[in-house]
Amino acid sequence: MNEQLQGIRDGQKASWDKFSPGWKKWDHLTMSFILPHGEKLIEALQPSGTDVVLDVAAGTGEPSLTIAPMLDGGKCVVTDLSEGMLQVAAEKAAALGLTNFETQIADACALPFEDNTFDKVSCRLGLMFVPDMLLAIQEMTRVLKPGGTFATTVWAGPENNFWVTCMMMNIKKHIDVPTPQPGAPGMFRCAEPGLIAGLCQEAGLSNVTEDQIPGKMNADNGEHYWDFMTDVAAPFVGALSGADEATVEKVHQDVVASMDEKYPQGGIDTLGIVISGRK
Repeated sequence: MNEQLQGIRDGQKASWDKFSPGWKKWDHLTMSFILPHGEKLIEALQPSGTDVVLDVAAGTGEPSLTIAPMLDGGKCVVTDLSEGMLQVAAEKAAALGLTNFETQIADACALPFEDNTFDKVSCRLGLMFVPDMLLAIQEMTRVLKPGGTFATTVWAGPENNFWVTCMMMNIKKHIDVPTPQPGAPGMFRCAEPGLIAGLCQEAGLSNVTEDQIPGKMNADNGEHYWDFMTDVAAPFVGALSGADEATVEKVHQDVVASMDEKYPQGGIDTLGIVISGRK
């Protein structure tokens, strides 16, 4: 991995470690609004019996926390760059009494496993943040057994995810935010239809399919949304961190007003994409 990609990886690790307490605090909201992503992954993977399932960039543990009880003699191996996020996942697994749930710090672009190790491999909402998406998919394909299934989910475009764009557009009203380079890690990096499916095929997967995942973020109102996003969303907190208190408050008021205008009853629409294939 070159120096630039190494820097991206190290930055991601530091960011997720820093924000892991926020993810623990807001676990109920985050897990409910991305539940459809886990359900689509499980539908694609069809885990059962003695399957050994790898969950890459797994954060606080889903969908493996749901998959592990479905197995009989199998197990879930859950990886992430962030020790803090994996600690939350391990705590949740212990609270559920799971004995077939393992966590391991690992880089998606350099997985520490032998070829042909896993029956199923999943990556929920992780590809948009890895330094090299093709390399990550190649690694996940490498450790997948022949005939095994890979499935991943990503976010669709900004026009279908106001829960992201509401923060972005109101921050830019008041703060000069640098424009990210094309292809840089970000929420909508994988949104182009066919992009991830094409990378899956390039990595050697076949029978690749792509489908949409509608959902809702169950924030009660704009203020609830603001509190959540400023606890868990590293890019937005980073943009706000250099502004003075008065500017942050202007952004705050505009974000709340925008969200309450578009979704006065709460329940913010979201849209993701699920892509799967076989080795």
